[in-house]
Amino acid sequence: MQEVQATAKATYLRIAPRKVQIVLDLIRNKPADEALAILKYTPKAACEPLLKLLKSAMANAENNFNMDVTRLYVAECNVGQGPTLKRTRPRAQGRAFRINKKTSHITLVLKEKE
Repeated sequence: MQEVQATAKATYLRIAPRKVQIVLDLIRNKPADEALAILKYTPKAACEPLLKLLKSAMANAENNFNMDVTRLYVAECNVGQGPTLKRTRPRAQGRAFRINKKTSHITLVLKEKE
C-alpha cells in the first residue's frame, strides 16, 4: 500500500540555500507541531518563509488527504539552489564588483505516524 504524504513547495525564494539548510536541519523528522514551535522561536531569516510553507503543507494534508494533523511529522525537507540574480556594485577606480543574489527551491514532505 502506498503511504500517503502531503507536500508543499516554495520556489524562487530570495534567500541563499545554505541559510535555509541550517533551519531545515532543526526540523527534520520532528512532529509538525514541534516544528512549528521551533520555527516560531528561532531567530533566523529563513524561519518566516519555512513557517508559512509548513502551515501550507499541514493544510494540504488536512484538506486534500484527510490526514490527522496531530499525527503529522516532517518526513523529508530539502533545499536546492535556484537561479542566481547577478548584480554589480561600483568600486574604487572605476571597477565593478559582482554581487550574486542566490535563490532557493524548498520542498517539504509531511507523513502520518503509524
